[in-house]
Amino acid sequence: MSPHDQHGTRRSQPRSPRHRTARLVAAAGAVALTVSAGLATPLNPAPQRAQAAEGKKTLTVAVAQSVDSLSPFLAVRLLSTSILRLTYEYLTDYDPGDAHPVPGLATSWKPSADKLTWTYTIRSDAKWSDGEKVTAQDAAWTFDKMMTDEAAATANGSFVANFRTVSAPSPTQLVIRLKKPQATMTALDVPIVPEHIWKDVKDFSKFNNDKSFPIVGDGPFVLTDYKADSYVRLKANKDFWRGAPKFDELVFKYYKDQDAAVAALRKGEVSFVAGQPALTPAQAASLKGQKDIHVNEGPGRRFYALATNPGAKARNGQKFGDGDPSLLDQRVRNALFMAVDRKAVIDKVFQGHAVEGQGYIPPRFSTYFWKPSASQDLSYDPAKAAQLLDQAGYKKNADGKRVGKNGKPLNYRVLCHATDPNDKAVGQYLKEWWGKLGIGMTLDCLDNVTDPWLAGKYDLAFDGWSVNPDPDFVLSIHTCGALPATPKDTGATDNFICDKTYDELYAKQLAEYDSAKRADIVKQMESRLYDLGYMNVMAYPNAVEAYRTDQIKSIETMPKSAGNIYGQDGYWSWWSAVPADSGSSSGGSSTGVIVGVVAGVVVLAAAGVFFAMRRRTTADDRE
Repeated sequence: MSPHDQHGTRRSQPRSPRHRTARLVAAAGAVALTVSAGLATPLNPAPQRAQAAEGKKTLTVAVAQSVDSLSPFLAVRLLSTSILRLTYEYLTDYDPGDAHPVPGLATSWKPSADKLTWTYTIRSDAKWSDGEKVTAQDAAWTFDKMMTDEAAATANGSFVANFRTVSAPSPTQLVIRLKKPQATMTALDVPIVPEHIWKDVKDFSKFNNDKSFPIVGDGPFVLTDYKADSYVRLKANKDFWRGAPKFDELVFKYYKDQDAAVAALRKGEVSFVAGQPALTPAQAASLKGQKDIHVNEGPGRRFYALATNPGAKARNGQKFGDGDPSLLDQRVRNALFMAVDRKAVIDKVFQGHAVEGQGYIPPRFSTYFWKPSASQDLSYDPAKAAQLLDQAGYKKNADGKRVGKNGKPLNYRVLCHATDPNDKAVGQYLKEWWGKLGIGMTLDCLDNVTDPWLAGKYDLAFDGWSVNPDPDFVLSIHTCGALPATPKDTGATDNFICDKTYDELYAKQLAEYDSAKRADIVKQMESRLYDLGYMNVMAYPNAVEAYRTDQIKSIETMPKSAGNIYGQDGYWSWWSAVPADSGSSSGGSSTGVIVGVVAGVVVLAAAGVFFAMRRRTTADDRE
């Protein structure tokens, strides 16, 4: 979740009505549309001949997620936020080596002595793709719009919730004044948009930025075309201040069937495939050793979890949904936690391509990684789980079934993403493990898990987020402030958690500039979240992806030493990608022109109406 991120993954403030994150896993899903790999499409009616005629080098990326929105103010899914990173610059970027802050739209930044005023120097050599100069006023307008329009705060509102004022005294100077110190000022993951284009938008809750192309931006690529549940097409921005990308085009192409995407890679019809968001062990194994194909695997930035409905409610105190009341008891939640064999999940489902889950933040982010103490650890212990259920008053009847306070056997509904094989596989183990405790389980595998999730009509759900180098966003989605304003609205919350102690710690870490002290507070938050039992982090999946070496000569991972290509905390992979020798033919190509990865094609959900058709998916998240 970042991507979500994953995205996110992204943040802590409530989003506006009708919008949800899955920069939060909160929201993602798969399109009910299957694209045949070898079929001619409106995007690519005669791909090889067309490319040969134009002589373009195209990088095509096969993806398994739909775009929720192309508006930087609304998008939360990993695919969407990744595309927006290519389209719009942020004030700062994350270094691809160690993720420390590096210049983006801002060339430098400086806080005042009391840390309440931050002054950014905006580069003078950046311009929008329509030729207009990028100025500090564009950044000031972007932040101010998020501060004053609830709809514009949907995706990233938590970043500006503590802002007092934002101004642009000159074209190259941006000044942000805070209400209290804020540790995320060099990690504001907010796309800066051109004021002269966006100032005429009337309703930010409904504007998806998908009707007029090309979209004016200042990133390494310009978004030139989009078709829901089909593709996203971008072209290289030759005037990008950091230097133009090596590929002429980048296309994200959607496949609902992941095996079809892998087959397309084998044929050379796509250059890159990442899966949902990773290749399955069987798919990776089938590609290893294949001519002209390289399988990349590195520590992932995601967690894979089981989220519990703690009793859906809104900020106005009104409760809604139909989560099982037994899950309001921490002993029951902890019992379910202890009945899950996380080692078996790693060995049998991920087949070693993941690390066993512990705390909320993956070990890749060593500064914030936390694991429970021996006495705190809710390790696999079915006998103790049974004792906890007995203590909570949920004892077995004559048929060996645990009975609720209403006299009916416990039977939990678990939301599952229909397109994710991991959810289905783990779900079968849950049936077995919980069945031994006397608890029934119904696996609800849906293309659209968003609607029941937002309505609080579930008991548990498979969850996952991409985590950013700065963890503020994925921490924020469990605060009380992230709940929807009313049951009719949509908040930024992941699964309706609201805990006063956790909120106090969240506010404390946000105001702490000392990195070691802040990391300690974040670990306290993870400890609190773990003890509450609302989030059972079962695994940290590796990034497993593959690309054609006869189409891509080289491409940068993040981290550089061993990391991921798809879904990075930045645009480094696609910006750095170098085409292979255009004189050599590839796979299914008869021309010798690079067929590239995502040069702009991503099949998305719901023919243009993704605002109403958002889907929640493990590949979503913020960033």
